[in-house]
Amino acid sequence: MPVFNSYKYVFTPLKVGAHTLKNRIEWSPMVSNMVTKNGEITQDYVDFVERQAKSGCALITIGATPVDRGLAREYDSEVNVSEDSMLSGLHRITEAAHIYGAKMSVELFHSGLGTDLRLHDYPYGIAPSNFPVEGQNQYIKVMDQHDIEQVIAAFVDAACRCQQAGFDFVMIHAAHGNLLGQFLSARTNQRNDMYGGSMENRFRFPLMVCRAVREAVGPEMGIEMRISGDEIVEGGMRIDETIEFIKRAQEYIDLVHVSAGLIVEYRAQFYTMPPYYREKGCNVKYARAVKECPDIHIPVVTVGGINTVDTAEQILAEGSADMIAMARGLLADPDMLNKAWAGHPEDARPCLRCWGCAETFGAYTRCAVNPQICRSRNYAQVQPARQKKKVVVVGGGMAGMMAANTLVQRGHDVVLFEKKDRLGGLLHDICNLDFKDDLKRYVNWNVRTTMYCGADIRLNTEATPKLVMAENPDAIVVTTGSFPVRPAIPGIDNANVRSVLDVDKTHRELSGRVVVCGGGVSGCECALQLAYDGCDVTVVDMLPAEKFASGLSMITRTMLLMLLSDNHVKLIGDCKVKAIQKKGVKVEDRNWTENVLPADFVVDAFGMKSTRPEAEAYRELIPEVYILGDASEVKNIKKANFDTYNICCNI
Repeated sequence: MPVFNSYKYVFTPLKVGAHTLKNRIEWSPMVSNMVTKNGEITQDYVDFVERQAKSGCALITIGATPVDRGLAREYDSEVNVSEDSMLSGLHRITEAAHIYGAKMSVELFHSGLGTDLRLHDYPYGIAPSNFPVEGQNQYIKVMDQHDIEQVIAAFVDAACRCQQAGFDFVMIHAAHGNLLGQFLSARTNQRNDMYGGSMENRFRFPLMVCRAVREAVGPEMGIEMRISGDEIVEGGMRIDETIEFIKRAQEYIDLVHVSAGLIVEYRAQFYTMPPYYREKGCNVKYARAVKECPDIHIPVVTVGGINTVDTAEQILAEGSADMIAMARGLLADPDMLNKAWAGHPEDARPCLRCWGCAETFGAYTRCAVNPQICRSRNYAQVQPARQKKKVVVVGGGMAGMMAANTLVQRGHDVVLFEKKDRLGGLLHDICNLDFKDDLKRYVNWNVRTTMYCGADIRLNTEATPKLVMAENPDAIVVTTGSFPVRPAIPGIDNANVRSVLDVDKTHRELSGRVVVCGGGVSGCECALQLAYDGCDVTVVDMLPAEKFASGLSMITRTMLLMLLSDNHVKLIGDCKVKAIQKKGVKVEDRNWTENVLPADFVVDAFGMKSTRPEAEAYRELIPEVYILGDASEVKNIKKANFDTYNICCNI
């Protein structure tokens, strides 16, 4: 007999205030950009919330929702909860959540000094103190008593409107350096009145907000509070202060959501939503400290880089938290919980923790590995083809696997030719660094899923136009990928030179001084790994150093560059590699000055080149030919998956 629900903790109900949550998983707050310019809910957002609820999670929390659109906003596409005209749309999303038994919450916040003045009615932001942050708003009005009362009223007004719209909970956002967090932290609160100085005074205003909201919504509405266990910056909040605040706040709240870091400080952003360079569950220790405090009696939520049900189960089992908040793992596979319940957690599509979903610059949320999420109509799920076709896929890398899976789901007969003895292409080479375990899980999942998708997969078979045409195809999808660039540099074949793809697999064999030739993502990540291994690493490229690793999302790239700096990796830009010698790399800068960078080993990371010229030969065979993935343009996993999926949904 099949085994169902072998998870003792994840699927256990939890009593929170007046509500009972059906399990221990919360869809963590995220901004999906699915609103109009004035913050009104769209039909796409309603569909997305319904998909969130269908995932099986117990609680859905809408992210970053300002209580005052005139002064509190941080993003251009935040939900509007400050006007009665928005009630209709708000009702629609709570109804969508309730269809599948999920509770609905909303993260109410005020950005304070982190506000984006381009979105606001005033030429300044408000904050407890005049504490401008580099790269952020420099125009700060120090809050007076009138401002404090106005903000409290805004929180109350927003909470009551959400209650009227059918929300089960509201979340008071006191984390990540937003306004309430700015009052809590001695770093940003430099007042000398009743709202600053001592810990008791710094707690005063946030507690006033909590108390006012509780009095307004009564005992039936749940109140979450999000807070940073540690702000990770010098002078910021530490866990002992956080615990003291929670002791006082629990009189008014039902659930505390313990995160970490700051949004407004680049060195602390990576704890709010940790990229793959950080270990999974890096913030659990803060939730555990809160949970272990005998004076705290409300349930505790942990969040941050938790992207599998097994990891969630382990955290709950060890008693580090009462509930787990996640978003990225559920974006990658919204059926992750259902698959785990059914006894097949390995079938869930793994999340890369790449930040591709969070940086969309105003567009809808997009996941690098799941091109269906936040989509509508023909792209929300694969539709059956009107006419069955015979389709040949040439190449079994990232794009080839996406093509085979999608085309089979559409009902086509699919033959895939792969010249190697396994699917996956270069993915097997790039997933071996210590911090790439999420990518390795994804590669293994993708290969396994594709091998059993129903396509006729022919390994160890190099496609040729003649071989392809022998299948009498109606359409041809060419996904032959890319290959490493090997410029004609003297010494590139020396014994001390290693390909970046080989180093990713055998990095521990290198030691001493290493020069990485190439400042792209692969070169910089290889350099970081080598630095972790104890090597003295230099990265050199013709690009300016400030453009190194530009293929990553902004936040992930910022963290990579910070880690390179912290691990003493030297970045040398505006230099051309002239020759590789036995003990160094000869370079020439833009002033034609030559220099030799000492090296015991040299890593060839000059980039990748598309196979498009070879792929173009297939266009002459039949009318319906598509060139996709790196064969079209060398970019990244997200683009390869999306372009391929979109085209194959229309074949």
